[in-house]
Order: sequence, then C-alpha cells, then structure tokens
Amino acid sequence: MQGGGVVTGPRLSIVVCAHNEAAHLADCLATLGFGDELVVLADKCTDATAEIARRFTDRVIEGAWDPEGTRRNAAIDACTGDWVLEVDADERVPDALAREIRAVIATTPHDWHEILVDNYIGDRLVRWGWGASFGKAAYPGLFRKGVKRWGPQRVHPALTWTGAKGAMLTNRLDHYVDRNVSDMLKRLDSYTTARAADLRDTGQIGGFANNLRRFFTRFFKCYVRRKGYREGG
Repeated sequence: MQGGGVVTGPRLSIVVCAHNEAAHLADCLATLGFGDELVVLADKCTDATAEIARRFTDRVIEGAWDPEGTRRNAAIDACTGDWVLEVDADERVPDALAREIRAVIATTPHDWHEILVDNYIGDRLVRWGWGASFGKAAYPGLFRKGVKRWGPQRVHPALTWTGAKGAMLTNRLDHYVDRNVSDMLKRLDSYTTARAADLRDTGQIGGFANNLRRFFTRFFKCYVRRKGYREGG
C-alpha cells in the first residue's frame, strides 16, 4: 500500500517508536507494508535505527523524548491517516492479521480495538500467564486518530480514551519479548526502578499489607486466571 497504490477506504498510519533497535527494526518494518503511511520515531538513538528506518519510509522523526508517553503521543500526532496502528520494534504483523486490520477499519463502527499477542522467549512461544510487567496477552493498538492519549508515567503509562471500544481482533501479533529468561529479569529490574520513581513522585507507595495483597493477587491473576500453569515448570 505504501508504494503509491490507489487507497480505497480509510487511510491507515502505522507507527513504530524505537530506541536503539537496529537489531530488530528491519524485520519489524518488513511486515508493515500493508499500511498507507509508516512513521518511525527514533528516540535518543545512537545506533543505526534511523538509517534502517529510512530504507522503508521517509517519515522518520529523530529527537529525544521523556517519558515514554510523551514520545508515543508525538508519534501518533505525526500520523496523517484516519486510523493508527501502534507496533513496537520487537513485534511482527503476520499476513493474516494485516488482512484483518484492513477489513476491520473498512467496516467497524467503533473507535478502537485490541489485538491478541503471541509472546516469544527466544524461539519458544509462551502463550499463557502473561501479566505483571512481563508481557502482554493483548493490547489496544488499533484506533482512530485522536481517540487515544498516553499518560506521563515512566512505566506502562495510563491510557485515556474517547469513543467506543470494538471487538477483539481474532488474529495475533508476534512479539519477540526477550532472548531468554536472563533478559526478562534484566528488563523487569529496569521496570521496577522506573516504577518506584513513579510511586515516589505521586506519593502512592502504599503500606505493607496492601503490597503483600498485591503479591498474591498478581500470582493468582497470572498463574491461575491467565493459566500460567499450562506452560509447565
């Protein structure tokens, strides 16, 4: 679609925010040719991220943004399409999902939709038990321009929506989360440091009883309700 073909129906902008993602970006962008516009925001990059992005699109925005929500809002604002699809550099859009996205935006009366996610650790698909900062089972990545805003939090910024939510898409996005468990733990360590700063800033540190309760409810959510036990030991 980005090659200059005739566009029928709503225009789709696909946006990727990236920080030093040279190792992953080309494989990601190669799956995004079904959009009408591709926007890549290169945030504080010191590697070849921007150069790789320019092989696929002339809509490359370079700069420095803090925190995460600020850069994501800037990328969305740069889109000119009727609809926006947010994709991260470690994600891939299979052909079946691409076709479904085009069909949904052409017919839906709603304003935003969630997309199911298949998470991989290395080459292993881990479908069950995601949550509590380790991964995402689904995400609200497809929306009409103007209905989604990211909040100021450092980790997992809150989302503000206008408009109506539609049905979950049936096909899945591929998400290559980490190379191995060691990488997962390093990422969790960086998340907890940033989350602690958010809690200090807002004064929402909480007491011992509440934090202990959250430990057990998160375990129940991930291991029981989201069926983490199905992945084995």
